[in-house]
Amino acid sequence: MGNKRRGRRTVAVLLLAAGAVLMLSTGCSPVYVLKAGWAEAKILNARRPMHEVAADSGLDARDRGKLTLVIEARAFARDEIGLDVGDSYTTFAQLDHDTLAMVLSAAHRDRIASKTWWFPVVGRVPYKGFFDLSDAQKEQAGLEAEGFDTYLRPTAAFSTLGWFSDPLLSTLMRYDEVELVETVLHELSHNHLFVPGRVRFNESFASWVGRNASIRFFCEREGGGPDTVWCGRAKDRWDDEMRFSVFIDALVEELQTVYADSTLSYDDKLVTRERVFEDAKVRFEGDVQPGFKSLTFAGFVRTPLNNATLLSRMRYYHRLPDFNALLERHGGSLQAAIEVLRRGAESGGDPFDLLPESPSP
Repeated sequence: MGNKRRGRRTVAVLLLAAGAVLMLSTGCSPVYVLKAGWAEAKILNARRPMHEVAADSGLDARDRGKLTLVIEARAFARDEIGLDVGDSYTTFAQLDHDTLAMVLSAAHRDRIASKTWWFPVVGRVPYKGFFDLSDAQKEQAGLEAEGFDTYLRPTAAFSTLGWFSDPLLSTLMRYDEVELVETVLHELSHNHLFVPGRVRFNESFASWVGRNASIRFFCEREGGGPDTVWCGRAKDRWDDEMRFSVFIDALVEELQTVYADSTLSYDDKLVTRERVFEDAKVRFEGDVQPGFKSLTFAGFVRTPLNNATLLSRMRYYHRLPDFNALLERHGGSLQAAIEVLRRGAESGGDPFDLLPESPSP
C-alpha cells in the first residue's frame, strides 16, 4: 500500500504546460509541451460539478459516499485548517484509463543527487511527467545510457498549485475512504504553501498536512469520532509513515557516508552501495515492516533499489517526526504550525531549518 500511494501523486509540472508559450522558453521540446497541454485540456474539459456527480442516481453507493467525504474534507480544510483551497476539488473528471501519467526520476549513481528539470512557477524539480508511456520509456533509456539511475512510476493525482480548478480524478476512486481524503488534503496543501525549487520540503510538508488533517477530519468532525474505524486507520497510517521516514532518512545518511569516502573509486562506491541496499532490505523486512500497523511499503522491497528510487521515496517522507515535533510545540494546532512554516518559507532559506529536531527513537 505504501509505495502505491506514493505512486499516485506529484505536483503536475507537465500540466502547467497549458501556458505553452511560456513553456517553450524552458528547454522542453515543443512536442512535449503540446502533448502535455493537450492532455491537460482534455482533463479540464471532462470536469463535472461534484454535487451533480454525487446526485447521479446511477452512482454506486460507496462511490457516492466517497464523493461526499471529499466535499466535506475540502470544506474542513478551508474552515478548520485554514488552507487556501481555491476552486480545487469542486469538480470530478472521469478518465478513460486508471493511470493519469508516468513520472520519470533520475539520479547520479555515485552520490545522493537528483537530475532536475526547470519549469516556470515550480522552479527546479527532480522529475518529469509524461502522458505517453513510450515517450517516458524513451527518455528513461536515454538517461540510463548517460549513466543515471532511473525510476519510472505511475501517478494518479496532481496539483496545479491553484492555477486551474483541479478536479477529483476517477483514478483516485479506487482508494479507500481514508486514503482518498488524505490525498485530497495532501494536494490542497500544495495550493496553500509551495516553495519553488524545494520539492522535498513541499512533498514532505504535504504528507504531514494530509495525514494530520485526515486524522482530525475522521476523529473530530461530526459524524466521525475517536472510536471509529476510519479514525483509527488514519492514526495508524501516520504512525507508519513516521516509522518509514526514520528508516529512509537513516539509509540515505548511510549512503552519503559511502559516497563521500574519497578512498573509494567510482566502481568501489557502486559495489559498496549494493551491499548497503541489500542490508537495508533485510533490516526493513526484519525490523521495520513488522512494526507497521496499516501500511506495508511493500514496494520498497519489490522495486529494485537505486539512488533514483530511494530519493523518490525520501521526497515524501523526509523528517516527518520533526514536522510532528513542530505540531506538538504548537499544542497540536495544525493551523498554527502550518502558519509558522508559511511565514518562515517566505523569508527564504531552507524551509527545513524551520523544523525542530525530534528526539532520536
